[in-house]
Amino acid sequence: MSAQESPRRVVQRGLWFEEFETGVVYEHRPGRTVTEADNVLFTTLTMNTQALHLDAAFSDALPPFNARLVNSMFTLSTLVGLSVAQLTQGTIVGNLGFSEIAFPKPLFHGDTLYAETVITDKRESRSRPGEGIVTFAHTGRNQHGDVVATAVRKTLVRKRPVTEGD
Repeated sequence: MSAQESPRRVVQRGLWFEEFETGVVYEHRPGRTVTEADNVLFTTLTMNTQALHLDAAFSDALPPFNARLVNSMFTLSTLVGLSVAQLTQGTIVGNLGFSEIAFPKPLFHGDTLYAETVITDKRESRSRPGEGIVTFAHTGRNQHGDVVATAVRKTLVRKRPVTEGD
């Protein structure tokens, strides 16, 4: 490259509406190892006083897990957060809703959450030109491959901007 040429630049972003394909599985990496501090901070910030998240003596004595559980809302938030850089960074207008949320197994302090997303549906918005609705099926697994969370999320996503010369 000569001194007069500028390097090509690539800005990290999510996908435009047109780039999403139904049936594609996106694996989001790296995963996120959850610490005790993460769990306590999230739980106290959200005013959740559940002893299963905060009280080691109480939780350790309570079957079937005999341990503190990671707050399931932290698990859900992190599951969605792990998908942002790859799917929606800078291209999402907003979340429209969540459904079919489940937590088949708990996360514990020290577990690592891995996320994957399948695009299950997409359609152009009927009321908002330049945008479309994309449905994501998120799955979270721990380091052993056990499913710890699932959720379906509908989002409003921008279409690729029209540039001069298009």
